[in-house]
Amino acid sequence: MTYSDYKKVFKQLKAKPVKLKKYIKHNAPKERSCGKSKKKCRRCGRIRAHIDQYGLNLCRQCFREIATKIGFKKYS
Repeated sequence: MTYSDYKKVFKQLKAKPVKLKKYIKHNAPKERSCGKSKKKCRRCGRIRAHIDQYGLNLCRQCFREIATKIGFKKYS
């Protein structure tokens, strides 16, 4: 199960609150104290290709989309 699949089941279990509570208890991802999964893109939530430099906390795809808006220039 990937980090995004965990919440997809919520729609099906909304009518059954007891089963939803049990599902959350056993399938919720644990809180991380270190590692790759701790840092996420604040725009889209992606874990991979993360740019942490300058306090950006964006993935490279989101950075390319908004780089000119936040003041970065492409020189080549």
